[in-house]
Parts: sequence; C-alpha cells; structure tokens
Amino acid sequence: MRLLLGVLATALAVWVAVLLVPGIRLDSGTLTERVWTLVVVAAVIGVVNAVLQPIAKTVGCLLYVLTLGLFGLVVNGLLFWLSSWITGRLGLPFEVDGFWAAFWGALVVSVVGGIANLVLVRPLTRGDRDR
Repeated sequence: MRLLLGVLATALAVWVAVLLVPGIRLDSGTLTERVWTLVVVAAVIGVVNAVLQPIAKTVGCLLYVLTLGLFGLVVNGLLFWLSSWITGRLGLPFEVDGFWAAFWGALVVSVVGGIANLVLVRPLTRGDRDR
C-alpha cells in the first residue's frame, strides 16, 4: 500500500512539474492516457532513483562534501533527465528539453513529492509503525 501511495504522490509531483516548468511536456490526448503516463513516469523515476542514486552518491562523495550537498541537486536533475529518456524509449509522451528543465523539474518533484508523501502516505500508513 505504501509503495502504491508513493508512486501516486510522485505522479502528482510530476504533474505539478509539467504545469510549472517550461521544457517539460506531457503530450497525451485523454485524461486516462495522461494519468497512466504520469503513473508510469513516476514508477520509472522511482526505479531509476532506487538503482542509480546510491551509486551516484558513492562515486560523487567528494563532490557532495565539497559542495555541502548541492551536487545532489545536479544528480537529481540528471536522474530526472534519464527518466525522461527512458520513458521516451518506452513510447510515452513525456519529454524534458535539456538539463535545466530537468534540474528545475527534479527540484519541483522533490518538493511537491515530499509534501505529498507527508500529507498522503504518512497519515495512512501511521498504523504500520504502531504494530
């Protein structure tokens, strides 16, 4: 249940990024197609982050320390851009035009996704910790 809610929170965050960031587009016709695309994009973002982010943090450890963690924003932007490329290869109508759109999109997705997780996921799964 927590995984599904997390994907839905990320899908909501990607939708907000599509609305706010120029250079991020979702070109689908019907509402059902848009929702399906957002859910798949959110799942791809989750898999890419789960697999590659620990590797990037390990390899770029010195850069994280030297920039006081700001290098993490660059890594998140690159991972968001990679997720866009993967979804494009899957034939989904989700596009990110360049690094800066990916950078700002990743920032929006991080902030909105974090808030959505606090509002949606945490209250509904609070009972899991009580057991």
